[in-house]
Amino acid sequence: MAKDWLQLFPERIRVLLGGLPAALLDKLEEVRVREGRPLEINYSGKYHFVGAGGSLTQFPGEAYKPDREDAHRLLDLISNHSLYTMEEELRKGFITIPGGHRIGLCGRTVLSGGGVEHLRDITGFNVRIAREVQGVADRVLPYLLDRGRQRIMHTLVLSPPQHGKTTLLRDLARQISAGARTREGVRPGLKVGIVDERSEIAGSRRGIPAFDVGPRTDVLDGCPKAEGMMMMIRSLSPEVLVADEIGRTEDAEAVTEALHAGISVIASAHGKEVSELARRPGLGGLLEQQMFERYVILHRAESGMSFRILDAQKRAMLLVSPDMQAGAGGGGHA
Repeated sequence: MAKDWLQLFPERIRVLLGGLPAALLDKLEEVRVREGRPLEINYSGKYHFVGAGGSLTQFPGEAYKPDREDAHRLLDLISNHSLYTMEEELRKGFITIPGGHRIGLCGRTVLSGGGVEHLRDITGFNVRIAREVQGVADRVLPYLLDRGRQRIMHTLVLSPPQHGKTTLLRDLARQISAGARTREGVRPGLKVGIVDERSEIAGSRRGIPAFDVGPRTDVLDGCPKAEGMMMMIRSLSPEVLVADEIGRTEDAEAVTEALHAGISVIASAHGKEVSELARRPGLGGLLEQQMFERYVILHRAESGMSFRILDAQKRAMLLVSPDMQAGAGGGGHA
């Protein structure tokens, strides 16, 4: 899957991106294509424009500016030459393609009944590149284990966008599903169910995960989270449920149902601190009722993913990764 995302782009943009240093391409997170405006990339939290010769620049006047042909060709490629079949994705403002790569779209909205029916005149694209990072959950998983009851603790992972929530969820699912040999003995694998509404966790291609999410993992691809969690509970008997970006009231209700059914839940949400989530209608009730046992708070760091792990019920800090030691405080939890 390495660099398969380059094939998403029309030839002129693909050549420019393909000419960038290999080490940079391995870290690339976003490519922003805006018709008539500078081509921009993002890697490791850094933003640069791409010059007409494939060089990087901070000056927009020196950058390559995709034209209408580039925009039309890109839309044709990411929709697999069949835009009319992607009406639901256009209504939501993004397309997820095989491999878990997600393309945010900008253009003119068409309204119906006061809501967005779909997008037209699409001229802006944010290509978010999905990558598998096995081992990223190594330092986190031990703090989510309830060894006495041989279960995974109910866990909420939170961070702003692009700080690694989905990457962490993917590796947690893989490790929990596979089990492991440890110094304490054998940790058996558990049945994991992933509700992958945006097709980003497993990156499924025709229902088959493109990423390694574990040998005992079932995936509901493209399914709304709340409905998918209930389907999993009724028919697939998971021991652990994994879902990305919960937030709606119906999501919270499905999480509650899973917890009451004795199923461990690992979910993610957007936010910098737990205290922010407590004010949200969908998540506030879950936090107030102490439904989660662990909070994992992610932040971007030069060395990679940094994190804090909180005991949600004791309101105590369990672990701060070394790159966050200096700035970490005891606050932030509800």
